[in-house]
Amino acid sequence: MKIPFSNCIKFHTIFALSLFLTTYSSFAGASVFLEDQTWTELRDLIQKGTATIIVPIGGTEQNGPAMALGKHNVRVKFLAEKIAEKLGDAIVAPVMSYVPEGGITPPTAHMKFPGTITITDKAFEQILESASRSFKLHGFKTIVFIGDHGSYQSDESNVAAKLNREWATGATKVFAAREFYNLSQTTFAEKLIAKGYAKSEIGTHAGLLDTALMLAVDPSMVRTDRIVSGPNMGTSDGVYGGDPKRATAAVGKIGIDLIVNGTVAAIRAFKAKQ
Repeated sequence: MKIPFSNCIKFHTIFALSLFLTTYSSFAGASVFLEDQTWTELRDLIQKGTATIIVPIGGTEQNGPAMALGKHNVRVKFLAEKIAEKLGDAIVAPVMSYVPEGGITPPTAHMKFPGTITITDKAFEQILESASRSFKLHGFKTIVFIGDHGSYQSDESNVAAKLNREWATGATKVFAAREFYNLSQTTFAEKLIAKGYAKSEIGTHAGLLDTALMLAVDPSMVRTDRIVSGPNMGTSDGVYGGDPKRATAAVGKIGIDLIVNGTVAAIRAFKAKQ
């Protein structure tokens, strides 16, 4: 029996539409970012066991002539997503991009360079504390701080300690995952030295390590032409103790894997003790 051609067209149209809707529904709500959820979607995720929220902390600061001011914000969001996906039961909060970066009068640290934005340590801790109270109210049981910048690491610990004392008898706990930063600055640097890179080129800010990580996350944030053709950059340029000339995305990928896997292990260890 022959099927009329018009019916074939209808069948294929319906099949294609059905396939599209099935595919779309399988991806809808798949994002780990809180900002991408509706409130009812988030409520349902929490009720089904998504009880961990990661608070990514970045910073808006100078990163030498060859890296954009938003380096920390872009990088920590990227890494937070990878960590949440690997955990399987986590949501990522909006990035905190306003952080302590030095004094204003007189300007200190990165505040000597245009584009850097600073707030006080007290203001930073208050924001982090209020956000954590919000997350607890809505049902999250584990609140994790991951900071991509060194200036506020102790502030993270202060807030976590304060809230954990207050919530000692409750189910919600706060983890200042300082392993995240230590892995990027210490463990990754040691691995690079073992691979033959000099400590003098690895650097602490806007050097090889820093630039390689950014190239692996988002190369559009790096002005490679300024690295290749420009003169050696120093402290007056905002590059501290390093040389980014040999930085590559492949080198940065080593650091990304190290940071993600190590931070996931630290979070799981913390949760196992709750």
